[in-house]
Amino acid sequence: QVQLVESGGGLVQAGGSLRLSCAASGRTFSNYRMGWFRQPPGKEREFVGRITWSGGITFYAKSAKGRFTISRDNAKNTVYLQMNSLKPEDTAVYYCAAGTLASSTPSQYDYWGQGTQVTVSS
Repeated sequence: QVQLVESGGGLVQAGGSLRLSCAASGRTFSNYRMGWFRQPPGKEREFVGRITWSGGITFYAKSAKGRFTISRDNAKNTVYLQMNSLKPEDTAVYYCAAGTLASSTPSQYDYWGQGTQVTVSS
């Protein structure tokens, strides 16, 4: 049974930082891309970035580039989203997902975590 479990969300002031974690279990993810998405209140789910398990190759959405960093720890089967210089518009539920395609489209990911809330106050 595949499980993706996010943690690390919370309330932070604008300009602050948070690191989200996504612990993966239940299968081998070596051929998968791990994506981070977010869903602001009342809006569609949007792509933040992704990383390959093997090689650690990353790709970011424009909104994340320069402020967010995705990394992974293969030994712990965990992917991270380091978020710096946070803005109120970063407020959203953040999800990790696993898929085999190099995609920014949520429907092309096979497995999803339950999400973790990030709230950035001004």
